[in-house]
Amino acid sequence: MPFQSRLPTPEVPQDGQESVWEYPRPPIVRASNVSVKVQLAGFVIAESNKSVRVLETSHPPTYYLPPADVNQSYFTKMDRSSFCEWKGNATYWDISVKESEVRAGSWSYDQPSSAFKQLAGYFSFYPASFECFVDNKLVIPQPGQFYGGWVTEDVVGPFKGVTGSQWW
Repeated sequence: MPFQSRLPTPEVPQDGQESVWEYPRPPIVRASNVSVKVQLAGFVIAESNKSVRVLETSHPPTYYLPPADVNQSYFTKMDRSSFCEWKGNATYWDISVKESEVRAGSWSYDQPSSAFKQLAGYFSFYPASFECFVDNKLVIPQPGQFYGGWVTEDVVGPFKGVTGSQWW
């Protein structure tokens, strides 16, 4: 695919919506009191109204839930890790419930960078692998297989991860 040097035209948000093109880069962390729930095979893995959102230009928010609101009995820590230039080293977790297993379905930051210290010990989940809800509405996964953003009716794009977005 040829290099795309221009950015897409952002969608215009309606009342009560946010444009991901108004989010900053580098990203920021913001507290959220919306209801967030994560399920696998009908089992609640996590549920909170004390989450935080990471907001980054062109990405839908990624929700992180506090460890006290996550049922870690379903979790197995992986040897896998990755590095984010903003947040630091991530730890990945397999999630198993009955006969359902999601490999590397969750990640956390044990010792995030100082700008992201609010994320320490919090868990996020790939919405493509779970049933994730924000205010009781089913989340749509961010496009692309790499990203973990949570698309809801409250955000408009276009979103990083769609075809042709690799150079945004």
